[in-house]
Amino acid sequence: MRISIFGLGYVGAVCAGCLTARGHEVIGVDVSKTKIDLINQGKSPIVEPGLEALLQQGIANGRLRGTTDFAEAIRASDVSMICVGTPSKKNGDLGLEYIESVCREIGYVLRDSERRHTIVVRSTVLPGTVKNVVIPILEECSGKKAGVDFGVAVNPEFLRESTAIKDYDHPPMTVIGELDSASGDVLQALYEELDAPVIRKPIEVAEMIKYTCNVWHATKVTFANEIGNIAKAVGVDGRDVMDVVCQDKVLNLSQYYMRPGFAFGGSCL
Repeated sequence: MRISIFGLGYVGAVCAGCLTARGHEVIGVDVSKTKIDLINQGKSPIVEPGLEALLQQGIANGRLRGTTDFAEAIRASDVSMICVGTPSKKNGDLGLEYIESVCREIGYVLRDSERRHTIVVRSTVLPGTVKNVVIPILEECSGKKAGVDFGVAVNPEFLRESTAIKDYDHPPMTVIGELDSASGDVLQALYEELDAPVIRKPIEVAEMIKYTCNVWHATKVTFANEIGNIAKAVGVDGRDVMDVVCQDKVLNLSQYYMRPGFAFGGSCL
């Protein structure tokens, strides 16, 4: 496929390297000329083991290039992935100014395009963001209808720093939030080589899945640290405790107790 990636930070740069390694043509887009120059030199704008080799390979075989020209990148691609940052505001809300800017650029280009283009949001956004922010901007600026004249999808990423390439190649699952089946079909074809279940859901569900996974991982970190504090206070090595707790894949690390429902009663559940 011909793919433009907006935002060459952690997610965007890793996706660019991994997609070109799988034979796709990628145009990396960023407002930072420094990042674009690095990409075009086959250098990584971030620190991630193995990424620079993939970028160098993509530049050498002509499948990867970087540009600051948003419009040219959109016209030269069939899929646009939005990977820009969504920084937190002081009140805890997400800053969507970068996403809004990219959507306006894409919308204006789509106004004069006769080809069907698919816009994919990979940035982490709150449920409802695509419906209430992304699609209205795209429709207003393009004068076209989402799901009819152009596709829209959400594709959450589950990449860990320092193991991002491995995580991309061997994901636990591929989540696709689709506005329409044609949009979902494009993403499913993009990831057909990956050995992982493909889960297709409505867009709002996919947005919530990403946040839920993040919160669950944060819960695990906090829980393990609390157990470590308590264990230390009573003279026990918390790592020994958690090593054994994690060996239980039937109850402790499983789907049990992980569905919304009624409360529990008593210390023995």
